[in-house]
Amino acid sequence: MNGYSVRPEGGVAVSVEDAILGRRSCRAFLPTEVPRAAVERLLGLACLSPSGSNAQPWKVRVVQGEMRQKLSDEAVAAHFAGAPHAEAYQYYPLAWREPYLARRRKLGFDLYARVGIVRGDKEGMSRQLARNYLFFDAPVGLFFSLDRDQGQAAWIDLGAFMQTFMLAARGMGLSTCGLQAFAKFHEIVARHLGIGNEEVLVCAMALGFADEEANVNRLVAERAPLAEFSEFFWDGIQGRQVGA
Repeated sequence: MNGYSVRPEGGVAVSVEDAILGRRSCRAFLPTEVPRAAVERLLGLACLSPSGSNAQPWKVRVVQGEMRQKLSDEAVAAHFAGAPHAEAYQYYPLAWREPYLARRRKLGFDLYARVGIVRGDKEGMSRQLARNYLFFDAPVGLFFSLDRDQGQAAWIDLGAFMQTFMLAARGMGLSTCGLQAFAKFHEIVARHLGIGNEEVLVCAMALGFADEEANVNRLVAERAPLAEFSEFFWDGIQGRQVGA
């Protein structure tokens, strides 16, 4: 596993900063195969992430080929059937408020514009949502779970694990997309992958080579400026000034 690298069609991150700047939620992948050794290497790097008391609470199932297709087919069918499915856990707030509501709407409008969906086109929006269950055509999918008896620390630890995985993927020229939408169909996933009731399915992830020609992959999610979310207590001076 040591020294393994992928030579892709796309660009490879050559520094940590390059990986951070180049990471995005990829929503169109090429069918190019991802070697199993590459996925194992990425998981080996991700498991070096910090965790409270070194608990390492994450669990990962990797799907490719026939199993990936079975999961996609059943999840897509369930999505379009509109049958009620209980979420694995509460992900979004019960009531959106500012500034989070505006950010969510901005991303949604920008995304739909990239794929040619006009405001009010509910069928188009539903089709786009179904793309999550196809892993946006990525050849590899990953499912992340935690034991239910773990505390909130485990969720923080899993987030660090997943971010490390995503950044390491950029170092191989691979792209990713987090797929929390799969948590809606956790019972389907659990049945296929043998996940017991003692675990909670947190989310999935698509992994592959980005289709750089796809318009949707040119979407850039806006980020709030530092002054909006940070406050400095620096040499006795308190304030939100940045770059002073």
